[in-house]
Amino acid sequence: MCQITGKTMLRDQAEETMDMEVLDEAEISDLNKDSIRGYRNSHKSFKPGHPFERLDDNEYLRVIGAAAISGEDKKLHPTAAGMLMFGNDYDIVRYFPEYFLDYRENPDTVIRWTDRLQSSSGEWSGNLFDFYFRVYNKMIRDIKIPFKMEGGFRIDDTPVHRALREALANCIINTDFYGKYGVIIIKDGDTLTLENPGYIRLGKEQMRKGGKSDPRNKNLMKMFNMIDIGEHAGSGVPNIFNVWEDEGWEEPIIEESFNPDRTSLTLRFTKKQAIKNKR
Repeated sequence: MCQITGKTMLRDQAEETMDMEVLDEAEISDLNKDSIRGYRNSHKSFKPGHPFERLDDNEYLRVIGAAAISGEDKKLHPTAAGMLMFGNDYDIVRYFPEYFLDYRENPDTVIRWTDRLQSSSGEWSGNLFDFYFRVYNKMIRDIKIPFKMEGGFRIDDTPVHRALREALANCIINTDFYGKYGVIIIKDGDTLTLENPGYIRLGKEQMRKGGKSDPRNKNLMKMFNMIDIGEHAGSGVPNIFNVWEDEGWEEPIIEESFNPDRTSLTLRFTKKQAIKNKR
C-alpha cells in the first residue's frame, strides 16, 4: 500500500501549487541575471515579437510567474518557481533544504563517472533553467539518430529529441522539491534513467494513458511551455512511449516507490528482442 506522507498530500491537495508561493525573505536581486537573460533569449527565439519582450526584467519575471507582489510588504519578491528556475544553488537550498540536481554519465570502476554535473558544485548556478539545457545537451550527445531531410534541408530535431526534452521537463516539473534525494539523471551506455522526488499525482496508469495534466509545479510548467518545452494536455508521456515504439526500442519503464516518494522513468535505446516463431 502507498505510504505517502501527510505533508506531501497537503501540498498536493492545494489548488495553488507549491511553486506559486511568494518568498518574502528573498529579493529579486538574488536571482541569477545570466540565467534570466538566457531564458529571455530562448523566449524571444521561440516567440519573436512577443509583447513581453518590451518589459523590464522585474515586470517580465512577474508576468511569467517567477515573481509576485508579497501580501506582507506589498513589494515584488521571487516566487518559489522563480527561485528554483533562476536562483543560485546556495540561495535555493535556504528555501528547499533537500534541493539537489545530479547528472551522472557512464559509471567506471576507476574514475567512478566519466561526466558528472551537480547543482552544489559551485561551478555553475545550480538552478533548473541551466540544469535543463546542460543536461539535455549531454543526453543527446551520443544518441545515434539519423538526421532527416525536408525540402532539401537537414532536420536535426527528430521525434526522439523532442521526446527526450519532454522526459526531462516532465521530470523537473513534477518534482517535489521538499522531497529527499533530489533529481537524479543517469546515462549509462544505452540506458537513460530520470528519477525525481514525489509520487505520480494522477497515478501510473493515467500517466501512461495521458489526456489529463496535473503538474506538481504549475508555474514551472508555464515557464517551460513559454520556451517551447513540455506539453500542456498530458500527452508528453504517451508521446514518449509512441516514439520508442516507432523506433522499435524496448518499452520505457515507469516505476514508483514510497517513503520516500520517488518516480523514475527508464529509457533504453536498444531494439526489442525479436520473438522467434515456434514451428
